[in-house]
Amino acid sequence: MAIIHRTTLTPTKLELIRAWLPRQPWYAGTGAPELEKAGGFRLDDPEGEVGIEFMVVTDTSGDAPVSYHVPLTYRGAPLDGAGEEALVGTAEHGVLGRRWVYDGVHDPLLVGQVRELLRGRSVPQAQSLTDTPDPTVEPWLDETLAREDGEPALDFVRVLREGPAEGPGGVLAGWGDTSRGVFVRLRDDR
Repeated sequence: MAIIHRTTLTPTKLELIRAWLPRQPWYAGTGAPELEKAGGFRLDDPEGEVGIEFMVVTDTSGDAPVSYHVPLTYRGAPLDGAGEEALVGTAEHGVLGRRWVYDGVHDPLLVGQVRELLRGRSVPQAQSLTDTPDPTVEPWLDETLAREDGEPALDFVRVLREGPAEGPGGVLAGWGDTSRGVFVRLRDDR
């Protein structure tokens, strides 16, 4: 179970993402993002060492707001084998000290926990509360795929769109006041 500390993080999550986001190929903006936290959820690290968060930020700098899904991991040491493209930045946590913040799609722990979520072996947690399940997060998995061995590829949706759960599996969640859409899709390459 992840413990949510009520403390400082310097720079803040939004400041880290604001600097990192424009360098991403899927960023739809044209300059400096103006970000607001718009939602998300967490998964627990079974070892209790790494924070796993699925954050939604909305950029209001353009003609129309754009919401981005930013999966993040927070580690107490650099992630072995992770390249510079995986690192969002480092921050000082008021309780835990220095944290290395990674783009979670490059972190095997986050990817593994999404697979556990799809199989019903991990429970999505509220983004800002300790030990509080988030029943609004809906994983789904085609029963045929659930029985098969192997690890189908995951596609993390970065630019969020409202819409229903479609395809062989994935994770549906909400952001903002009423928006819901797919955060992760399972790719069936059979």
